[in-house]
Amino acid sequence: MADKPTEQTIEKKKPSLNISPMLNIELIEEVFEAENAESAELTSLYEGATDKFIVGKIIEGMIAQKDGNGVLVDIEYKSNGLIPLYEFSSHELNKFPIGCTIEVVIDRLEDEAGSVVLSYQKAKSIKAWEKISTLAKDDEPVRGIVTHKVKGGLSVDVGIPAFLPGSQVDISRVNNFDQFVGQEVICKILKINKKRGNVIISRRKYLEEQRQVDKKQALDTITEGQVVEGIVKNITNYGAFVDIGGIDGLLHITDMSWGRIGHPSELVKIADTITVKVLSFDKDHEKISLGMKQLTENPWEQIGTQYVAGASIKGTISSITDYGLFVEVEKGIEGLVHISEISWTERVTNLARHFRVSQEIEALVVSVDKNNRRMSLSIKQLAEDPWQTIAGKYKAGDKISGEISNITDFGLFVRLADGIDGLVHISDLSWTDHVTHPSERFKKGDVVEVVILSIDADNRKISLGTKQLNDDPWEHVADQYPIGKKVEGIVSKITNFGAFIKLDSGIEGLVHISELSEKEIEKVEDILQVGQKQEFKVIKVSKEDRKLGLSLRALNDKTPVAKPGAKAAPKKAAKAKEQAPSTSSLKGSLQQALATHMADDETEGKPAEKKPAEKKAAKEKPVEEKPAEEKVVEDKPAEDKPTEAVEDKPAEDKPTEAVEDKPAEDKPTEDKPTEAAEDKPADKEEE
Repeated sequence: MADKPTEQTIEKKKPSLNISPMLNIELIEEVFEAENAESAELTSLYEGATDKFIVGKIIEGMIAQKDGNGVLVDIEYKSNGLIPLYEFSSHELNKFPIGCTIEVVIDRLEDEAGSVVLSYQKAKSIKAWEKISTLAKDDEPVRGIVTHKVKGGLSVDVGIPAFLPGSQVDISRVNNFDQFVGQEVICKILKINKKRGNVIISRRKYLEEQRQVDKKQALDTITEGQVVEGIVKNITNYGAFVDIGGIDGLLHITDMSWGRIGHPSELVKIADTITVKVLSFDKDHEKISLGMKQLTENPWEQIGTQYVAGASIKGTISSITDYGLFVEVEKGIEGLVHISEISWTERVTNLARHFRVSQEIEALVVSVDKNNRRMSLSIKQLAEDPWQTIAGKYKAGDKISGEISNITDFGLFVRLADGIDGLVHISDLSWTDHVTHPSERFKKGDVVEVVILSIDADNRKISLGTKQLNDDPWEHVADQYPIGKKVEGIVSKITNFGAFIKLDSGIEGLVHISELSEKEIEKVEDILQVGQKQEFKVIKVSKEDRKLGLSLRALNDKTPVAKPGAKAAPKKAAKAKEQAPSTSSLKGSLQQALATHMADDETEGKPAEKKPAEKKAAKEKPVEEKPAEEKVVEDKPAEDKPTEAVEDKPAEDKPTEAVEDKPAEDKPTEDKPTEAAEDKPADKEEE
């Protein structure tokens, strides 16, 4: 551009120009016009430059440099502007390379250092509010990047920070929000407040609207038998829900594989893309059944002839349950080894201790059902049944020795062979002893001799006994212990109703509390003690009931029993007894008892002299040759003296000598042979 002419230059030129003054005036006017045009041009250029660089205006700039101090942006001003790093997210720093154009806002044209001050965040916020306001007005979705997780939801960068509530993240419930951090999401705008700077968005609303559009389209295109791709949206215990384009179909667990699976998660995972076949479609109720195994042929229809009953096969354990093992013999074909088919002898309760998944085993085919796709296998049937061997080797009555493998409350288990135990019930331990617990006599590991009582191979049971090694002492108990015999034994046990007496033969007899004394006894311990050796008399024998009744009272009864050829009682004693009933009305009860007691004392040790009337009666009716004790037992009612050895029968509270408690009848004494009833004084009966 030419330099502006001045008055000095004009004056210098004047002498050289030979022109008229009028012409000079014209020249001067032309010069001033040129100067005005140049000034207007410069003014317009300045104004155009100043209009571009206005504080608060959004302009474009090129990224010239990125370093630790910030991002240097060239806006074609006299200096570049430095934008701090905190105004950029890590995603944006990676997104904007050097030489890339971005929009910025001029905060200041010059700072203290003479540099222009720019802001990327303000420019983005201004543009974002304009965009969001327009999208919210038109009900259009907005895109953004999830920056981080906040309380109650996620923070999404849509140009400005927007809040995405946790309930609006997805259609289904989301427990892990971290999976969305760094992802781009499309959301609908729920609410904006420019004054407060709040924006609330919803991804769930956008997905639901989009789902309705896709669902309508899918309902018009889906047909049965169609093979489609879908995304696994949810997994349950009974199957998986697959999104096949806006509508969910159920892939049942039984339609996932021809083989057996324990849980759908073994084959599919959430968000997996899988290929399925439409098995059924109900358009009215919008229900779709899907299948995966239908994409391949049914292996059970092509099952080979090698899988027949009785064939031995090999397979791999696919799963272990409480009731058995599932063994895969080939792809899609599995058989079950029930827990009862594991071992002939061992009682297996936890299969996981003996087997593991993927272990290869050999089994025997028991049965095959192609229609129901079932195969029963057995491991124990590969070997011979040891119970059949035992049944053929032993029979009832054989004697055998074995080791005690276990002791329980009800008996002993004796090991007869590997894995085969027989039971000795507690009732088969002894003929005579009352065994409370088998551990009182035996220990685990002891070797005992037993007798086989029975063998039930079908039910896997063998009954044994130890008492059968000896003869049953109760078989000859009537001959060995007749009624009236005196026996000696040791008190083995005391109960509230009596005492058990252990005899030399091992048989235990019962002395009822009523048979201990003529007097009423409250406690058995008052008469007998455990371990005490005492003599008793047998009063009852029952081979069938295995009961032996003993009596101490019958032993202590000193009343003599009349026998053939016995001498008569002294006259003095007989006379006292004859006079006793007649004088009962004259004497007191105490005097009568004293007189009778004195007569009894004189009777002891002297032979009884019979009167003529007594001799005549003895000839007409001879006395039975029985012990006096037997006659005492016969004269008393059985119900007054229970003698049966019943342990659980409580002691009766009734007095045992009911005859003595009754008042004496005022009848004259007949001339009969001396009996035990005559030895009881009348005054004692009145007492």
